[in-house]
Parts: sequence; structure tokens; C-alpha cells
Amino acid sequence: MTRSDADLDTSSLEPVLSAELDETITATEVIGDGVNLVLWISTEDGGEPYVLRCPNKLRHTELFNDLDREYHLMERLQSTSIATPEPVLFCEDESILGDAFFLTTHLDGDPFPWSEDLPERYRNPDARERIGVRLIETLAEIHSLPVEPFEDVCDHDTPLDMVEQASARLDVATSVTGQEVPGLRSVEEWLRDNAPSASETRLVHGDYRPGNVLFDGQDRPEVTGVLDWEAALVGDPLTELGYFLLDWRDEGDPVLPLDDLEARYSDESMEHVRAMNEKGHSPFTAKPGSPTRQELVARYEELTGIPFERDRFYRAHAAFMLATVWADLHRHRVEAGSATGWDPSIDYMGLVAQAIIDGKYPL
Repeated sequence: MTRSDADLDTSSLEPVLSAELDETITATEVIGDGVNLVLWISTEDGGEPYVLRCPNKLRHTELFNDLDREYHLMERLQSTSIATPEPVLFCEDESILGDAFFLTTHLDGDPFPWSEDLPERYRNPDARERIGVRLIETLAEIHSLPVEPFEDVCDHDTPLDMVEQASARLDVATSVTGQEVPGLRSVEEWLRDNAPSASETRLVHGDYRPGNVLFDGQDRPEVTGVLDWEAALVGDPLTELGYFLLDWRDEGDPVLPLDDLEARYSDESMEHVRAMNEKGHSPFTAKPGSPTRQELVARYEELTGIPFERDRFYRAHAAFMLATVWADLHRHRVEAGSATGWDPSIDYMGLVAQAIIDGKYPL
């Protein structure tokens, strides 16, 4: 739930920003309150707005890079072809907002969050095709960047490293929540046994999906920015291609049986799982005009020269990693004594991973 503006004391923030930017700050507004607290910063006389990012508690875990590393990575992205917000100010003074924060320029455009349809102007076959093509082309651009400038601001992880780290997080999460996850454990062992012994090494965004990419334009949607680099790493780019394809639903994809989950969880908590099962993360991807997974992969291979071999491994890897992130979110909610509805989604993503392994979701 987004933090109320009334709950946020910005009395010491506005004069600091005004002095640092040599501009008068006229208003701040909370526009996000998840892993990061995100504020819209307005300036006098209709000047260009800024966006402020300040870590919340979950940001200070091994899932994410430190704030200063994300800031330095974004600085280095400015000299590349990838459109990203420009870093403007880094502040280490935790007395202002309770933690360090940084400021960036604002980019115009709309992201397409999970479970939501496209803006009305893009609800046509031509726009859906263009969106799919530009998403995969932008991912290929990221994976084609020289990796050297980013090596000292990103962790270096192989696919097997990622599995081992996720397994350790899952151990901690289940010890707190008491949730049994035999399906995920089975997937975990399969991934260990089938991990590639060698792979490409590229810059990986870490959470590349339609919700972290901005689009603008009327008749011809165009990428205006890639956001949220807090999970970036140097590693196997195909782990990210697999994650991106997890969003993509083809016509004719199976609807998995949910009888076991329906018996274990309440009707209300299963509502989101049923929607994922029937429509996928991004429902627009199965509608007319949207490219198929095979078409996206073909374009990626053409642009990067990296063949998408062992696709079942990389797609199951993505589902497993996502499930363990959700398990960590579930743990943090339980520890905080907050309501949480993550548990059926965690189990469902284990079913998806197993279905990919079993060939029920062909590429």
C-alpha cells in the first residue's frame, strides 16, 4: 500500500533539495512505496520535475544492490544507447528521510504493470506488435553493452550461483513462515542438475519486464526509459530472457489444474492466482498482434548472436527465482505481523516451473 503523503515529513527535504539544485521545490508526492519509497519532486514555475528514490527496509537485503551502486551504474548507463533517468544528486544524510536517497530526472511514458491492460491508445494489434518488438530489442541492447564499465558496481553470478542463493533465502523464509514448498524443492534439485557449465557474461538488468519499461507515443509506441536497476548483475543474459518470457503468454498455453491449491487456500487468496493461471502476468501478450515467444526469441538471437539453448532450464530458473523472491516478501510480512497473501502465489509459481520442466509450456 502506498504511504500517505500526510505520513511523510518532508520539512527538511525541500530546503536541502532547493539548495543543492538551485531550484525552488514546490511540492513532493509519494508515487511508490515498495522496495523503495519513490517521490515526485515538483519545482517552481513549471520546471522539469525530479524523481527521488529512498530505500525501504526490504531494499537492505541480498536481493538488491546498495543504493550507491545503483546510482553509479545509472551514471555509467548515460553514455550508452539505453534510455534511463539521469542521476542528479546522491545524498548520504540519513537524518532527512531516514536513509540515503538519490534524485534523477523524470522521463515521460507509461509502464505496463503486471495484471493490467495496456493504455487505451495501445489496445490494437499494431501497437501490441510494436510493444513486443521494442521490448525484446531493448533487452537485446542491454545484453549487447560492453560489460567492463559495470563490473565493479554489480555482483557476478552464474545461473547456479543464483539457484544456491535463492535456495538459502528459501530456507530462511520457510523457517519463519512455516510454509512447506516441496514443489519448489523438486525444481531446485532439477535446476542444480541441469545448470549450464559455461555461459555468456553480460550486463543483466535483473528485473526486466513491461512494468519497468516506459513507453510513449500515440500511433507508434516507443521506449522512453528503462527503470529500476537495483537488481542489476553481471551474469548469464539468458536467465533474464527466460524471466522476460515468463511474462509472455501465447494463445493455446495450458491452464494448469489448481485443485490442490484451491483445497489449501481461501477463495479470496486464490483470486490473483486464478487470474495469473488464465491470463498470465501480462494479459495483453496473448491478444492479437502481440508477438509469440518464438518470434521474440528469434529477434533476440538475431540481435545478440546468443542462441537460446536449454530454454526449459532458463524459463524454469526464472519461475523458481520469482517464487523465492515472493517467499522472501512473504517472510518479511510475517515477521512484521502484517497481512500477507503471497503463499498461494509462491506455490503456483512452483507449479509453473514444474510444467515448464515437463514440457507443458513449450517455447
